[in-house]
Parts: sequence; C-alpha cells; structure tokens
Amino acid sequence: MLILTRKVGDKIRIGNDIEISVQDIKGRQVRIGIKAPRELSVLRDEVFTRIREENIKAARSPVDIGTLARLNMNGGKKP
Repeated sequence: MLILTRKVGDKIRIGNDIEISVQDIKGRQVRIGIKAPRELSVLRDEVFTRIREENIKAARSPVDIGTLARLNMNGGKKP
C-alpha cells in the first residue's frame, strides 16, 4: 500500500487516465475528487461490498427456469 500526504489542491495520478485531487479537509474528513474514464466504475467501498454481497447471494439462490423464461419473453418485466 502506498501512503501519501497531500494538501488541498494537490493531485495524485494513477496511470494515464485517473486523477485524484484533494478538494477540502475539515477536521477528520477529506473530500476528494476523482476524474476517470466513464467506462471505469468508481464506487465507495461500502457500496462495492454491498453489490458484491448481493451478487454472491443471487448466485446462490435457486433458479426457477420457468420464471426466467417468462421474464426473458416479457423483456425482463414480471408477468
């Protein structure tokens, strides 16, 4: 892990396409800005973790092939 000390207005570059900038510091909170390509997903860790847990839960759920077929025929809408 790389640990850096930055001041408001300072930037960090990751590769050619990602820029992280320190926007504001108030007490123990730091506001950061992230510039990244639109096709790159940028998520807070708690959101990423929740999505991953939901995906794991969905993958473990039993699948009713009939329901999937009906959803597919209705464009993903429930009958």
